[in-house]
Amino acid sequence: MENLEKVEKIREKTGVSYEEAKKALEDANYDMLDAIIELERQGKINKASGSYSTALATSSDEFEQAQKEYKDSIKGESLGGAFDRFFKWIAKLLKRSLEIDFVASKDGQQKLKFPLLVLILLICFAFWIVIPVMIIGLFCDFKYRFEGVDEVNVNVNDLCDRASNTCNDIKNDFKAD
Repeated sequence: MENLEKVEKIREKTGVSYEEAKKALEDANYDMLDAIIELERQGKINKASGSYSTALATSSDEFEQAQKEYKDSIKGESLGGAFDRFFKWIAKLLKRSLEIDFVASKDGQQKLKFPLLVLILLICFAFWIVIPVMIIGLFCDFKYRFEGVDEVNVNVNDLCDRASNTCNDIKNDFKAD
């Protein structure tokens, strides 16, 4: 920022003349904060300009009133804001679960494909059927993968492939004995 721009900023924020702003900035070695603080110490800052002060509030009543207003504003918006954020998060999660597909394939051919939300609901309400069927499917050379997934920290499809390979190894060891 050029010195002229700094003078203009100080003038806008404090309400002093160009001359006073320039002198304060030069005295502060072109540090804007130091210049504003010096102008405030000299009493040259126009309080009606809406500028901020570095001076501490002298009245504890003012502090308590400001603190009460702050707590009231947080209290009023926290419950509604929390519900709003929660429902937006749920909507985002549902939308994302419909964009991701669970795919079961055998011998390179896709046998089953449906949204992740359906899989989650099946596991929640019929896990005693779904989990054993999926495990049996692994032993019958089914491979599972998720389409539409961005890699974040764990590659889900890589984990599915490892589970399938482990089942194949167990099956081959069993056949060998």
